[in-house]
Amino acid sequence: MMNGVCLRYAANQAEAEDILQDSFIKAFKNLDKYSGQGALGGWLRKITVNTALEQYRKNKSLKNLTVLVDVSEAQIEINDSAIENLELEDLLTKIQRLPKGFRTVFNLYAVEGYTHKEIGELLGISAGTSKSQYSRARIILRQMIQNELAEEHKNLNYAK
Repeated sequence: MMNGVCLRYAANQAEAEDILQDSFIKAFKNLDKYSGQGALGGWLRKITVNTALEQYRKNKSLKNLTVLVDVSEAQIEINDSAIENLELEDLLTKIQRLPKGFRTVFNLYAVEGYTHKEIGELLGISAGTSKSQYSRARIILRQMIQNELAEEHKNLNYAK
C-alpha cells in the first residue's frame, strides 16, 4: 500500500523505493510516538506522504513548482470521464509522467484529499497556484489520454 503512495509521487520505481525505504526508517525510529489511536496504516501513510514531499523539496526548488500560470485557468471545467475510466495502473503511469510539481499537487489534492489551502501551506505556495497546478495536471492527463486514444484509433484504421 505504501509503495503505491510512493509511486504516485515518484518519477520512477527506483525513486519510489527510496522514498518507501526512508518512510519506513522514519516510522521505525518514531514508533514510540504512535499512540495507538487511529489506524497504523493511516499513520504510516502520513509519514510516507511527508517523506515524499521532503524528497521533492530536496530535489527541486519550490520555485519550479510555482510556474506562474493565469489563476483563471483554475476555473476551467474539464470533462474527466476519460480519466475516471482508466485502469489504476494506466492512470498511475500517466501521473508519473506529469511534471513533478503538477504531479505533487495532483496527488495531494485528488488522491490524499488535502485542500488547496493545505497544499499551499505544505509547499509554500498560494492556494491559487495550487488550484492552477491541479487544473493544469488534469488538462495534461486528459491530453495524454486523448493522444493515446487517437493513436489507437489510427492504428486500428491502419490495420484495416
